[in-house]
Amino acid sequence: MKKELIGICGVYCGFCEWKEKTNCQGCQKSKGDMFWGECKVAMCCNDKEYLHCGFCPEIPCVELQQAFDHPEHGDDGERLANLKNWSKNDELNSFAYYNLKLSFK
Repeated sequence: MKKELIGICGVYCGFCEWKEKTNCQGCQKSKGDMFWGECKVAMCCNDKEYLHCGFCPEIPCVELQQAFDHPEHGDDGERLANLKNWSKNDELNSFAYYNLKLSFK
């Protein structure tokens, strides 16, 4: 797993089919200016100077909860668990793998 492909919101972007199609470098590198538009979650983290949402005391905020609850991109709490584990340990082995199919219209 490439650490730079772990999304600020807790998703692992290495599985995303759009990564290659759009030459996406992930939200950490793009600072929230994504190929599909501005990511409010990533912009918020960058503004607060957090590596990811797991370090924010407001987790899960409204924006992040909306991402978790999205009908196509929701994940039954896996990203939230990933973020909490990552902030405690900062270890990749605490990051649960899941294959989230993202579709951007």
